[in-house]
Amino acid sequence: QVQLVESGGGLVQAGGSLRLSCAASGRTFSSYAMGWFRQAPGKEREFVLAISTSGSFTYYADSVKGRFTISRDNAKNTVYLQMNSLKPEDTAVYYCVARSGFYSSYWTAYNYWGQGTQVTVSS
Repeated sequence: QVQLVESGGGLVQAGGSLRLSCAASGRTFSSYAMGWFRQAPGKEREFVLAISTSGSFTYYADSVKGRFTISRDNAKNTVYLQMNSLKPEDTAVYYCVARSGFYSSYWTAYNYWGQGTQVTVSS
């Protein structure tokens, strides 16, 4: 059982950077693949990126390749999303997600999710 809490969202100008954090409860964090989804008003939930249990493998949506980076620190039960070269179309609520085993690009594959943190990118 895992509880997830996101932080680090805010307002930033286009071209700027933000780092989101997701703190997880529990003693078995290292057994969970972690990821991030996002959802803008009136739009479908969208997969952003994910990382394997050990951090050895990552998977990025084409829209964020070269700009976003996911990492994790299993000793701190925390996953990070470094967001660079932000664009207005990145504006959304960002959700941290977790699942047992390997990562997935499907929302329904994940067992746990946080409450989300708002990221707003101005032109």
